[in-house]
Amino acid sequence: MAVWDDLVGQERVAEQLGAAARDADALVTAHAAGGPEPDASSMTHAWLFTGPPGSGRATAARAFAAALQCLSPDRALGGVPGCGFCDGCHTSLVGTHADVEVIRTDLLSIGVKETRELVRRAQLSPAGGRWQVIVMEDADRLTEGAGNVLLKAVEEPAPRTVWLLCAPSLEDVLPTIRSRCRHLTLRTPPVEAVADVLVRRDGIDPQVAAAAARATQGHIDRARRLATDERARARRAVVLKLPLRVDDVGGCLKAAQELIDAAGEDAKQVADEVDVKETEDMRAALGGGQGGRMPRGTAGVMKDLEERQKRRKTRTQRDSLDLALTDLTGFYRDVLTLQLRARTALANEDVRDAVERIARDTTPERTLRRIEAVLACREALDRNVAPLLAVEAMTMALRD
Repeated sequence: MAVWDDLVGQERVAEQLGAAARDADALVTAHAAGGPEPDASSMTHAWLFTGPPGSGRATAARAFAAALQCLSPDRALGGVPGCGFCDGCHTSLVGTHADVEVIRTDLLSIGVKETRELVRRAQLSPAGGRWQVIVMEDADRLTEGAGNVLLKAVEEPAPRTVWLLCAPSLEDVLPTIRSRCRHLTLRTPPVEAVADVLVRRDGIDPQVAAAAARATQGHIDRARRLATDERARARRAVVLKLPLRVDDVGGCLKAAQELIDAAGEDAKQVADEVDVKETEDMRAALGGGQGGRMPRGTAGVMKDLEERQKRRKTRTQRDSLDLALTDLTGFYRDVLTLQLRARTALANEDVRDAVERIARDTTPERTLRRIEAVLACREALDRNVAPLLAVEAMTMALRD
């Protein structure tokens, strides 16, 4: 299976990246042979992948990174690198290639210290003789200082270094950085394409896959989780009941608290799965003994780990809450669809009765105001407003 097969519904982007990978391969081949440098106008040293959540920005960047390291271009595809089977492709995709660094953060931001280390690495020559590739999946989380550090590396790149930056939109990246990158925009994949990949690649029942793809409106990762995780489906059910529970002040406040609690439970689930093992691995690496005793001089390291886990929990809770608000927006979008008698399919077909009830009892104008209230809550959370206060304000606005 070629690395491009995972780019669901992104045929145009796959074609552009394939052409760039072919030019990159020609450059490496000519350099190894000592010949003149060929025309490689499709290839450049810095790329910016943007698109809505679930469009596959990081997937496209990782596929391109693998294609740049491909050792066996697929002759059946006209010599396009990215066969998916050679050592270069395989190690790049599983994260063990010496010349591919994938940066993703489970924290709220990427700071100057981490970025300087990346820039230092980017100046090194590739160990395998092809390309040094840096994939930054969360370029939108760079602090201003970190962005300025990265700018220098993008302005004056090493000869065989390629930067692959991912962000939701152009506005999420410093203008000075995005002006030095080649921009690729990914679209939300069609629901049918997402359902197909869940069936074909993950072995999910076709009906379950179709329902998950429709509910998440083409968000691949969310659709996979919804189709495979019973707890995710339970949390979504709680969110979709909220519009029916904001008839009075007490109901609004209770619904807000339950939404916050659900996000906290999601963060706790991640902590249970990751933090315990991470802490045990760190203790073993530092030579910790039985009974929890640690060697002298290691207290600072363990404290740093605890702080990092605490920040990750905060990020996870925010992400889970944002996901709930996205589902809530989708509910009111369905309400508006019925009120305007549009021919668009409902995303939340499983709660059609609730959607029809709200659509029948309200007006399109009120539905639009409710959607605006949900979006205002998301903006408040981005400004670090206390989550409970932001959600309570939203549920009161939904009632009004």
